[in-house]
Amino acid sequence: MAEPHSVARWCAANGWPVHPLAPRQKTPAANCEACRRDRHAAQDCSCLPTGRWCHGFHAATTSAERIDSWWAAHPHFGVGVSCGPADLVVLDVDAHAAELPDRSRLLPGIPIGPEVTLTGLATGFDTIALLAALRGQQSPADDVNTLRVRTPSGGMHVWYRNTFPGTRYRSSVGSSPKTALAWQVDVRSDGGYIIAPTTRTAAGSYVAVGTARYPAPLPSWLAEELTRTGHVPSATSTEPTPPVARVRRAPKRAAGVLEQLLAEVRGCAATSEGAGFTEKLNRAAYTAGGLVQGGHVSESDARADLLEAARYARPSQDHRSQSIINSALSAGAQRPFHPQGRS
Repeated sequence: MAEPHSVARWCAANGWPVHPLAPRQKTPAANCEACRRDRHAAQDCSCLPTGRWCHGFHAATTSAERIDSWWAAHPHFGVGVSCGPADLVVLDVDAHAAELPDRSRLLPGIPIGPEVTLTGLATGFDTIALLAALRGQQSPADDVNTLRVRTPSGGMHVWYRNTFPGTRYRSSVGSSPKTALAWQVDVRSDGGYIIAPTTRTAAGSYVAVGTARYPAPLPSWLAEELTRTGHVPSATSTEPTPPVARVRRAPKRAAGVLEQLLAEVRGCAATSEGAGFTEKLNRAAYTAGGLVQGGHVSESDARADLLEAARYARPSQDHRSQSIINSALSAGAQRPFHPQGRS
């Protein structure tokens, strides 16, 4: 298990920009006091040009001088890798205990009829294996030719290299009703970061699996699937939008109330701390619970939208975010919410 400073230098030598993570945490190191106080966006930050690590992956660098300065002063910082600038596409395969969603969300855009038994399907390992089998391919989780990293929660990060950097891939979460590769399979690329192997957190260590220590080229079939599922911003999916079961379509006023709160949650991505993330997520989930109980939106849609916003703002706090969402949804359901006015 190499020390974080050495890991950061190794990543940078491979052309992967790195940024510090808070000691024993999965989240970026805290911003400076000025950034915490002003809560400004990364593009407006004067700290980044001067070499501070503010705003998480926005500060990522391959500069040996800057890396030496950061980790020499804070040897217990973890190491995050900014995926987009590194031309990396990483599949984050989760193994969370969760209720199966509607069949239409297991493999977005691929119908799974009622004749197909889902017995035994429980995690992202199952859905990515199912997608690969449908395409006549090996599951990426079993790809011994690329860097695979076992996570403390029992999941796996499967690293691939984008050999055609002119094609960009957006990050996504596996429960998103809009852009997703497979249920419980997140995609880390542009606009996201991944935790470097050997990083140690309070939950455990990120340990490389097998003998491969470098990402293999992104398989062509996976590139096609990412394009099909809307991960290439300039591409138009040829697949129809998967049907979503709803109690009924949310009225405009109800949808506007929730979207405003979700936007506040997503806005927390601009700063790693001091943005009131927990309070904003709790308020959004509480309101969503009331809308669900009032019959304005289905619980599955509300839950997916909440989790998508939370993962965008805090991509490495999934367990905590789910706990906040579950609790606030339940509390909000005790008070059905009916937005005033006609929709």
